[in-house]
Amino acid sequence: MIKLSARTGLTIAGAGALAALSAPAAAQLATANSTLPVTALVTANCTLSTTPLAFGNVDTTNGADHDANASLIVLCTNGISWTASAGVGAGSGASYGSRRMTSGANQLAYNIFTSAARTTVFGDGTGSTATIGGTGSGVPQTVSVYGRVGGGQTSVPIGAYADTVAVTVTY
Repeated sequence: MIKLSARTGLTIAGAGALAALSAPAAAQLATANSTLPVTALVTANCTLSTTPLAFGNVDTTNGADHDANASLIVLCTNGISWTASAGVGAGSGASYGSRRMTSGANQLAYNIFTSAARTTVFGDGTGSTATIGGTGSGVPQTVSVYGRVGGGQTSVPIGAYADTVAVTVTY
C-alpha cells in the first residue's frame, strides 16, 4: 500500500473503494407494454361516368335504322351489388317507348337498349324496361348500352339534335 498523505491515511486501495462509493449506480432499464387498437370501416361507395351516345350523321331519307353505342363506367366497392337505371330524357313528350332528341321545336325519336339486339329498353325496370346490374370489384366495370334512331323519320328537318338522359346507380 502506498500512502498518499500522512494526514489522510488514504492508500491507493482505499482511494479505489472511495471512488466506487461515490460513482453513480448503473441505471436499470424497465419496459411497459400495451396494444394500439387500429380500426377502419370500409364503406359502400360507387361512382358512375358515361361516354356519349353519338349517332353522328343521320340520313332520314334512306329508311334505315341508325345505331350507336355508349358506355357506363361503374366503379363500386368490392362486393357491393349495384343497379343502373335510366330516365326517359329531357325531350318534350319523351317516354320509355320513344325518347326524343330535340333541335329547337323539332324532335328526332330514338331509344337506348340493354343489349346489342336492341330488344329491351334501358329504363327504370318498370313496364317493359330493364335495368343493368352488377357487383363491384374495386376496379371500373364498363357496361355497353345500345342506341337506335329508328328509320322512317323522313319528316324530321335538318339540325343538330340532342337530349340528356339521367343515369343513376343504386347500391
